[in-house]
Amino acid sequence: MTRHDRERAIEDNVRYVAAVVARLRRDYPVGEHLVFAGFSQGSATAYRAAAGSGHPCRGVIVLGGDVPPELAARELVDFPPVLLGRGAREQWYDEAKMAHDVEVLRSKGVDVRPLVYPGGHEWTDEFRVAAGEFLNEVCP
Repeated sequence: MTRHDRERAIEDNVRYVAAVVARLRRDYPVGEHLVFAGFSQGSATAYRAAAGSGHPCRGVIVLGGDVPPELAARELVDFPPVLLGRGAREQWYDEAKMAHDVEVLRSKGVDVRPLVYPGGHEWTDEFRVAAGEFLNEVCP
């Protein structure tokens, strides 16, 4: 995403996600267990969808991506639990960025569960297992 019309692009992305979820709920028996997931740059979309799509969700799974700055600047009342992961050899989403995001989320009362696993900027089996456990917990 470029800086040109950034706010409009963000709004469009959140509206798109909201429309997809609405259509899935209309067309399929998907139930009420919604969790948004994002990897790398897609992490911001997962956070934004949880905060503004109008669809209550049970959790957010993010890997290797930041909390968007506009969410860090606002209240996150009733924000769902977050599984936040990064690889120990991660180059883009480093230890300092993750620590900052954990601090921001916790300061807003969000239940954030950080996980650092062996690996780089990738979904590993260890992270998949943690995501499965997280899903089992937030979607009983």
